[in-house]
Amino acid sequence: MREFATPSNPTFVPSVNLTADVIRNATEAPTTAVFSRPGADGWSDVTASEFHSEVAATAKGLIAGGIKPGDRVAIFSKTRYEWTLLDYAIWFAGAVTVPIYETSSAEQVQWILEDSSAVALVAETAGHVAKAEEAKAASGSSAQVWCIDTGAIDALVVSGSSVSDADLETARTSATGSDPATLIYTSGTTGRPKGCILTHANFDSEIDSVTVELGNLFEEGRSTLLFLPLAHVFARAIQVGCFRARVKLGHSADIKNLMGDLAVFRPTFILAVPRVFEKVYNTVSQRAAADGKGKIFNTATDTAIAYSRSLDTGRTGVALKVKHALFSRLVYGKILTALGGECTYAVSGGAPLGERLGHFYRGIGLTILEGYGLTETAAAVTVNSPQAQKVGTVGRPIAGATARVADDGELLFKGGMIFAGYWRNETATAETIVDGWFHTGDIGEIDDEGFVRITGRKKELLVTAGGKNVAPAVLEDRLRANALVDQCMVVGDGQPFIAALVTIDPEALPTWAAAHGKTGGIAELADDPDLLAEVQKAVDDANKAVSHAESIRKFTVLTDAWTEEGGQLTPSLKLKRAVVMREFKDDVDALYA
Repeated sequence: MREFATPSNPTFVPSVNLTADVIRNATEAPTTAVFSRPGADGWSDVTASEFHSEVAATAKGLIAGGIKPGDRVAIFSKTRYEWTLLDYAIWFAGAVTVPIYETSSAEQVQWILEDSSAVALVAETAGHVAKAEEAKAASGSSAQVWCIDTGAIDALVVSGSSVSDADLETARTSATGSDPATLIYTSGTTGRPKGCILTHANFDSEIDSVTVELGNLFEEGRSTLLFLPLAHVFARAIQVGCFRARVKLGHSADIKNLMGDLAVFRPTFILAVPRVFEKVYNTVSQRAAADGKGKIFNTATDTAIAYSRSLDTGRTGVALKVKHALFSRLVYGKILTALGGECTYAVSGGAPLGERLGHFYRGIGLTILEGYGLTETAAAVTVNSPQAQKVGTVGRPIAGATARVADDGELLFKGGMIFAGYWRNETATAETIVDGWFHTGDIGEIDDEGFVRITGRKKELLVTAGGKNVAPAVLEDRLRANALVDQCMVVGDGQPFIAALVTIDPEALPTWAAAHGKTGGIAELADDPDLLAEVQKAVDDANKAVSHAESIRKFTVLTDAWTEEGGQLTPSLKLKRAVVMREFKDDVDALYA
């Protein structure tokens, strides 16, 4: 199929702007807990009425500080309640939110401040303030800087006491649906990040469609714990969707405390990028192996996958049901308990999850609804739903969206969630939106039921010396499923065969080493025959997914780690291929020597 459209939601009534949700919730359900925030005495609820009051008071402080409708205000912080509070306060002031990843360097902050012409920045910590001041000095920016950790919110509330309700209402209603709500700078796998203009109407269309598609998740009384960066459009859309649907939202910024927060918060659904689900599976697998229960866990894994596949065919044999019930008590229940015990759904995006993991999690009782989208599509433009799911795909286009496969295989989309363009970059906008169609840069296909499958990146397709087109993602997803593999990159453009660079998971290595009587770190074990044999197993498994001409013939294990801090990964954990190719050129050349 070349094109598939999903009709718009007939009950959708566009709001003037996103602040309408704050007013509506406070009016219709003032005592409903819409947020929960951690404190010294545990989690405490924030009602719709309380949130409205806090947002209004903070917005008045922004107005008193000189923020005018249309101004850009940056938030430089990790995920926390104050991030969401400030987001809505900026909108109440009629301004535009500019997220900055909390891990950004001073140089990255400088570029965003310069390009967006932000007039103010709210930083989280003293360290963030220092980076912001360095960025300001380098760019000549005069942006005001407030610091959350030193009482910025309280100070804004005090300074805003002189602003009248009438002046606040004038500012709040100044933005229309076609006005920018946010400028989100793409994480930039190549070149400088571009600012994506997402309007209030973009988010309005996105949230209305997604909350209908995922109705089982977005029901009042349900909850989720947000731990992805709110600077990323995926988390941001969930934030807005949860608040609109009055799904209680909690924030957990420190990944080290995540498991403890999940146990206490007990969310009914979670969202994460595939790497999180991979890490959870690999950690459990490694622990089982260390406890001498590796074979049992492997059998439990195979059973879960087989059980999930049987759900698609409608043929679940008695023997499989018995095995599944046994492992539900012995294995699966423990994994679900670690997620809080109430979680039955998860939403995955940002990269392909992989069919095997999708079936595993559904088989243990956690249905992962995989979707697809970009910053330019205000998050999901396709998604699997509880009512219509096909593991291994990214679902159907959401309500109001149309998907098309171009002649060269590129996926194109239309719909109300498609961004307004790149900030002050008409050339890039014209190259990306052609005749009303957004060109994603991804290669994919649409099956006869409208389900979309991503097969690779247009710019990442490798063409071997023999003329074979190879999509790296298929191989890389399978490779990373191995507990020992942290990151990998398939290479071979213009070369006689396909090869791979592999890095080892620093958390999994000690457990593996102890189980095999080894000592030392990756520097000592990179050439160990047993470790290489383990990676070869992962390569052999990955090669099952492709033809012989596309298969990995050689690999090398690197002693370096690829990280966001090191510059090889984006904040959303996507691989910066150009950076890796540049930094590890000698290793790639050695594969073909």
